Amino acid sequence: DALFIRETTSISNHTYRFARRAQQEGMPVIDDPLSMIRCTNKVYLNELMAYNKVPVPPTVMIAGTSDLELAAQTLGFPLVLKIPDSSFSRGVKKCANFEELKTLATEWLEDSDLLIAQKFIPTEYDWRVGVLGGQPLFAVHYLMAKKHWQIVNHKANGKPDQGGIKTFTLKETPAHVVETAVKAARCIGDGLYGVDLKETKDGVFVIEVNDNPNLDHGWEDSGEKDEVWVRLTQWFLERLDRPGR
Repeated sequence: DALFIRETTSISNHTYRFARRAQQEGMPVIDDPLSMIRCTNKVYLNELMAYNKVPVPPTVMIAGTSDLELAAQTLGFPLVLKIPDSSFSRGVKKCANFEELKTLATEWLEDSDLLIAQKFIPTEYDWRVGVLGGQPLFAVHYLMAKKHWQIVNHKANGKPDQGGIKTFTLKETPAHVVETAVKAARCIGDGLYGVDLKETKDGVFVIEVNDNPNLDHGWEDSGEKDEVWVRLTQWFLERLDRPGR
């Protein structure tokens, strides 16, 4: 048997418990519990990328309001403020000035010991490169939501507005984008990851590495077609066939 989780993962719900139990039983698992832990904590993720010399946006860790001045001086405005376990563009806000930064940081620090401030890098899209078993699997552009700076705009009415998607074959994808994504994913593990990157005139920057990436038929697989699903199946079969399971 094997376990392939296709539900949004969290270390505080049943997905993590299922993954741990499956791993204890010797089953191949996507997403494995260690990958969940590493990808969920954006503070750890940023430190891991920096240690392994994977390019990330300039970053300042905020442990209290005394760190806000350093963030402002180092990153300038606007800057992006994140909660460590943010996901799907939630818990991620853009601060236009010091007053906005202080107000938001003060509010968020009531519930979080650390916040992440990063330089704002405006682009029309994010690269999403899927990586499986340390090798590239697919590549797409996730376009920014209309009149918004993120790929998902969580509106006040509760209805999220998402940008579009543009697909590429791996051969069409710039080599430096693929190489950076693979390097980032290998820092996490040997499973399935979605690496988000921004491509600028100053180079490529990894924004985050996601466990449980979107993998929808007709979307993320449009570039590589059936090869995506063949390789995913092979990943499981190879591990099921290993001696000593």
